[in-house]
Amino acid sequence: MNDFKDGHKVGDPEKVSSEEDGEVYATNAERPPFLTRLGLSPDSFRRRTLDDKHNQLNKTLKTRHLNMIAIGGSIGAGLFVGSGSALRTGGPGALLIGFGIIGIMMFNVVYALGELAIMYPVSGGFYTYSVRFIDPSWGFAMGWNYVFQWAIVLPFEITVASLTVGYWDQEGVVSVAVWITLFWLAIVLVTLFGVLGYAEEEFWVALIKLGTIVVFMIMALIFVLGGGPSDGMYSEYWGARTWYNPGALADGFTGVCSVFVTAAFAFSGTELVGLAAAESETPQKSLPSAIKQVFWRITLFYILGLFFVGLLVPYDDERLIGAGLIDVSASPFVIAAVNAGIPAFGDFFNAVILLAVISIGLSGVYGGSRTLTALAEQGYAPKFFSYIDRAGRPLYSCIFILAFSPLAYLQLASDGATVFYWLLGLSGLAALFTWGSICFAHIRFRAAWKYQGHTVDELPFAAPFGVYGSWVGFILVIIVLIAQFYVAIKPLSVYDFFLSYLAAPVVLAFWAVGYLWKRKGFQKVSQIDVDSGRREIDYELFNRLKEQRQNWPAWRRALDKFF
Repeated sequence: MNDFKDGHKVGDPEKVSSEEDGEVYATNAERPPFLTRLGLSPDSFRRRTLDDKHNQLNKTLKTRHLNMIAIGGSIGAGLFVGSGSALRTGGPGALLIGFGIIGIMMFNVVYALGELAIMYPVSGGFYTYSVRFIDPSWGFAMGWNYVFQWAIVLPFEITVASLTVGYWDQEGVVSVAVWITLFWLAIVLVTLFGVLGYAEEEFWVALIKLGTIVVFMIMALIFVLGGGPSDGMYSEYWGARTWYNPGALADGFTGVCSVFVTAAFAFSGTELVGLAAAESETPQKSLPSAIKQVFWRITLFYILGLFFVGLLVPYDDERLIGAGLIDVSASPFVIAAVNAGIPAFGDFFNAVILLAVISIGLSGVYGGSRTLTALAEQGYAPKFFSYIDRAGRPLYSCIFILAFSPLAYLQLASDGATVFYWLLGLSGLAALFTWGSICFAHIRFRAAWKYQGHTVDELPFAAPFGVYGSWVGFILVIIVLIAQFYVAIKPLSVYDFFLSYLAAPVVLAFWAVGYLWKRKGFQKVSQIDVDSGRREIDYELFNRLKEQRQNWPAWRRALDKFF
């Protein structure tokens, strides 16, 4: 019997074991022509035929791609621009508390996701884990919720990008519609190159984003110590004066709660590393390394970066009045540069914001299309969305997500901003439901794994805090949802409530549709299948490598947990 690789028939592949990680994989598969792999030949659009029913996507992502997707992929408008809104409503103390709590949550979410993704490298990632380990109806809701989250974020990011250009065109010489069209075409072009186009773009843009934040933090430290230019605000010792005047908290408990939704939006996309694992060359080697990078991104680039922002920019700065996810001129990073008397660095930072938001738009196409394809493969979406071409692109799913891009033109209407914020309200809390589902799916997986007589020692990668970490992540998701509910009802306005909490009834509606369609409810532990689609592991080699790691000195074992 013959196998197929990238749409081309090949001989029977031999099963071999990687000497690096113990994973069993196929060799001697012929590669299609270069232009077909790149997605540029007419042949590349034809349907792919592979024998792996669990994953027909390309497996071409390298370790460097996954590392950068994990450490810098989701840094965009939420951090660079939305943090200004959070600083205005909460103050520097609330900024650290809110982002810190979401950071702890994300640490546990990503490790739980890593354990599942390495064990089950199936397309669709965490959505399929909800179907498999929790409830098919809930999985249906999570899948469609995630698709529409990214479908709405895509035009939002295109809008932010077009308004970022307006920072240099204050008189509006060039219409915003022109920039929306150009950025839309740019995203379509990169999408044409498939997963490698996305991965290379993410790698280089993430390097630029991370490098810029590092430079900002070095400059910020100098400013805090009073080493700024003589014509700027930070030419004398600055210290933590903003924490005393106007203060650390802008609105007490309510201010802290109001930061959560911005922080959740800023961290959205962190889970994409779990989706990308299905398209990795060596996920068992690459994914643990990528997962460990998330800790450093949370600690260094979010927490430490925003700490400096809170030291340099007071929360009552008038330029923050218009702060939001769309008003790029209200970015606290740019304000700090202008205050320091270095407006050129503010210009440069805006250019980085431009690249960052386009990058997040591409992530939206990537994450939304892969999830929609998985929904179709599971029978939860029209079957034609399962079409994957010879370049490894989920073609019709990509077209579906890209079709939402024209919503960006709503910004041109007189009441376009209102309509747009309502659309954004649909996805505002969507990520929290996704993260909670990942944690709960991991808890359920561990219970089923134990029920069927397996041990943690058999797992190729185990979350360091096990189910306890997932319970912490899950409980924090519930707490944040309650806090956001409090913020939503406090104004005692139906309009404000649904604008802030619209995602919750939408998720429940998706669940109801899934239940009525499939008539499947919550699964018992005894009903959970832990074998189908499981990665094939050479356990003899795996145990030998594990024993070698146990013999490492204590410092190297400790280092291995975080790098």
